[in-house]
Amino acid sequence: MPDSIADLVEAPESGDASTSLYQRILNDIRDRIVSGEWEPGYRIPFEHELTEEYGCSRMTVNKALSQLAKAGLIERRRRSGSFVRRPQSQAAVLEIHDIRIEVEALGLPYRYELISQLKRRAGAADRDRLGAGVSGQLLALKCRHYAGARPFCTEDRLINLAAVPEAADEEFLETAPGPWLIGQVPWSAAEHVIRAAAADAEIAVDLGLAAGAPCLVIERRTWSAERPVTHVRFTYPANAHAVVARFTPSDS
Repeated sequence: MPDSIADLVEAPESGDASTSLYQRILNDIRDRIVSGEWEPGYRIPFEHELTEEYGCSRMTVNKALSQLAKAGLIERRRRSGSFVRRPQSQAAVLEIHDIRIEVEALGLPYRYELISQLKRRAGAADRDRLGAGVSGQLLALKCRHYAGARPFCTEDRLINLAAVPEAADEEFLETAPGPWLIGQVPWSAAEHVIRAAAADAEIAVDLGLAAGAPCLVIERRTWSAERPVTHVRFTYPANAHAVVARFTPSDS
């Protein structure tokens, strides 16, 4: 039996009608979830409703729902029914990679949106984020990343234009700042800060959350040859994201 979303693929046709119906039910529900038609929290029709819709036994429906739950797509609640589960993503905090990879690992379509872009002189708050030595022009960007139809995280980024002058002329309409920077500037050091925060009014709107909802915030600062390059703050809904780091014993 499959253990992941990727394994929920259509099985070869067999002579057993119940097997074909089972796979059809499984595929139909999976496709509606992955496409975003059924969003997280959506109540899936009850077993007796699916039994009537597909003209099959309740055992066949139960088998399909159980497999979807095992793959992490749905959540079954006793006496309440089955609901689309919010994707649980994992970020490897000791790595720097494209958020697209995180989203596509969930089996969901990725989309990126630029909210605002402003070139300005660094102020005191900016120097706290980027580094005390930054005093010239910087680029402030706010972006939103989607997993399917729902916001996955927000991105609040400062780019030191003294380190990356090319960023001043980049529109960032098609490519997110993160992968663009990786392709432009080799980073030599990075720092991560992870904290919990309550969603303020702006974040609540951007992520479709209630004000005060718990969020996971990952802040990253990178340098190239000891020159600050960028500071970015990613904010995720806390119930849909986990932080993962892999360690090996030190030689000492």
